[in-house]
Formats: sequence, C-alpha cells, structure tokens
Amino acid sequence: MTTRRSFIQQSSLLAFSTLIPFSANKSYQMGYSAITWSGNDEQAITDIASLGFKGIQLRANSFPVYKDDPSVLKAKLDAAKLKLVMFSSGNVEIDPAKEMATIEQHVNHAKFVKALGGTSIQLTNSLRKKGVLPTEAELVRLAQVMNEIGKRTKEIGIQTTYHNHMNQFGETPEEVETLVKNMNPAYAKLLLDVAHYFQGGGNPAEAVLKYKDVIHAFHIKDVEAPVKGQESNPKSYKFVELGQGKVDLAAVFKNIDQIKFKGWAIVELDAVPDKARTPLQCGEISRNFLSDKIGYQF
Repeated sequence: MTTRRSFIQQSSLLAFSTLIPFSANKSYQMGYSAITWSGNDEQAITDIASLGFKGIQLRANSFPVYKDDPSVLKAKLDAAKLKLVMFSSGNVEIDPAKEMATIEQHVNHAKFVKALGGTSIQLTNSLRKKGVLPTEAELVRLAQVMNEIGKRTKEIGIQTTYHNHMNQFGETPEEVETLVKNMNPAYAKLLLDVAHYFQGGGNPAEAVLKYKDVIHAFHIKDVEAPVKGQESNPKSYKFVELGQGKVDLAAVFKNIDQIKFKGWAIVELDAVPDKARTPLQCGEISRNFLSDKIGYQF
C-alpha cells in the first residue's frame, strides 16, 4: 500500500531524475568530437545533438570564423543544448624563438573557449621527425612549454590538456610517461586518447588506472590495425567507429567506472572510414555501441 509519505518521496525522486542531463548509471559524461564533419561545424552541432550527446569538441578552424563575435557560435551551441567540453587548440612549438608565439596562440584560443562557455583546450604537436625518436630533453622541453601555457590559461579559467598522438612526441607509452612526469598537474593534465595509446604500443585500460590522478578527459576511439587489405603492412591502421576495431573498450570503460571518473569521455573519429556512410551514420554506430555494450544511457 502506498502511503502519502512514500508517494511524496517517489514523486520527488522522479522530479529530481528529470533534472539529471547525463546517464544516471555512470559518473562520467559523454561528448562527441566535430572532427568527422571536416569543418562543417553547423552540421556537426545538429547531428551530435540529435544523437543524444550533451557535449561537443570543436576544432581551431572555428576560431577565425567566430573570434570577432563568439556569441554567434555560442547561440548555436545553446540552441542545440550542447556544452563545449573540449577545444582542439593545435600544436605546441618548443623552439625558444617560437615559444611566445605558441603560448599566445593557445591563450587566445582559451579566451575564445571561455566566451563560448567552454572549459578546456587540447594541445598536440608536430615535432616528431620520421624515423627519429625524441630525446628526453625534447620531451621535457615540451612539457615545460605546456606547463607555461596551462599556467596562463588557468588564469582565464580554462584547463590545458595534453593529447597523446601517433606521429608526434608522445606516440609511445614511454614517451607519454616522460611527458606526464614533467607536466605540472596544477597547470597541464592528460587527455588520454585510448586508440592512439593502443596503436603506440600501450594498454589503454591500464593507462586509465595509471594516470587516474592526472586525466582530465578521454578520447574514446577505436582503430583497425592492420587495415583490411593491407595485412602485408603490419603498421597500417585507420580509425573506425566504436566496436569496429581492436581497442578493448569494455576494459577501458570498466576501469573508467572503477576510478569513478567524473569528467568528459569524448567520442572521436577523425574521418568517415567507409565513404558509403555519413558522419551521422558513423555516430549512430558508436552511440549504439555505447548504449548496447557499455550500458551508457542517453
């Protein structure tokens, strides 16, 4: 028999649940990167919102378009009920002659992100030379410049993150380790890309636990390796929709749950892997994987 008190309690719980914008069974929140739309940000915003994601990552290509009036872009995000949860700010230089310019570039991006109601920027680099391993001194230098960028963006209220990446400094787990050890977590944190980490020779599920204290966000991503039809080249790879590649995403999410991660996990797919599909259709495949295999409630 339902008492008046239990009815009120149940009604209150129901009302509260309608206020929760993210999956009630997970501590983290799921976003989606606009990179798959190749610069068509307006379509990306529409499609990502239609898929049920609440966060979006935009790229630096949006900066020259909207920098003079960020409110135009913010209005588009607000209308779609999307939060800007990460911004691809571009590469970091370690040449002392370029240091001030690279810092100013990312600080300007951070101001732009702040105007959009965003929270974080991601840093990459184009420093790796083909066939040449970075020295420890070069990795330390990169970490130092990222620390300085992070110190400046923190003053604005924006978190700086380092994104591990193939063909860059930080390709291998050992390089990531050196960078993280030299990053000041007060200023620079880790955006762990699980597919890049896998392709670089690491175990991304183990990295979730190893770096749990410095991870600010995740790129949730899958990779086919070697590429079908290119088995003779074991180093060939391409990024694919979630569940279509070799990354043990179930293990990754198990550990994300274990550390009770409360930030953003952002699905990223660099480009449409099958030209017969659209970015939206790719997004549907990944969303369905998250719903059916991971148990994320959209």
